[in-house]
Amino acid sequence: MGRTLIEAVLAAEAAQLAAALEQPDSPLLGKDAGELVGQPCGVAVSSDVDAALARADCLIDFTRPEGTLRHLEICRKHGVHMVIGTTGFSTEQKLAIQDASRDIPVVFAPNMAVGVNAVFKLLDVAARILNEGYDIEVIEAHHRHKVDAPSGTALRMGEVVAEALGRDLGECAVYSRYGHTGERPATQIGFSTIRGGDIVGDHTVLFAGTGERVEITHKSASRMPYAQGSLRAARFMRDKTHGLYDMQDVLGLR
Repeated sequence: MGRTLIEAVLAAEAAQLAAALEQPDSPLLGKDAGELVGQPCGVAVSSDVDAALARADCLIDFTRPEGTLRHLEICRKHGVHMVIGTTGFSTEQKLAIQDASRDIPVVFAPNMAVGVNAVFKLLDVAARILNEGYDIEVIEAHHRHKVDAPSGTALRMGEVVAEALGRDLGECAVYSRYGHTGERPATQIGFSTIRGGDIVGDHTVLFAGTGERVEITHKSASRMPYAQGSLRAARFMRDKTHGLYDMQDVLGLR
């Protein structure tokens, strides 16, 4: 994802790469970040987050929750805007992000791709129409290296559907089925997770009725849509001083 972000920033007319960050033990440290995507740019890969953010306007972060929260505090110190594409946060960690947004603008979304966020809107409409007689299942697939399940995008899809139907996802969601499970409750929202190979990200919400099925699907062929959406989020915050936003705000879908 980092290489894709570098490629997207170098290709964008309204953005400039200020820094590229890696782990302290990475073999990439000191290398020209642009060379990683075949476009030398004079920006060396570094592990010094504090120094990097001192000369940046916005940090785009796709890491792990613990790393993101450390970076968030440094952004807060320097007044740097932040786009958070990391998933897998606990409720307490999400509250920490909300607290930081009192001082800096933050775009925090489970998926930065514009197409996925269009799907969120479509799911809201579909759920309100298909509100009786349809069983709802969320199916997602990702590469073998993804560490959280279900994906943040799948969970958000479930939340969108549950909110449209007036349900509490925490009460109606089921994340695994095995053995004699009994008949499916009508209000249940099921999640199925697939992990394998190099699947970038596939998500489907299935509305299964009697005699028909409606499926709303998004498939990612590369990580570039996430990078392009992240740049759009960064541009959205140019005139913001603080606040917590998501991609629905960025795309004007509220």
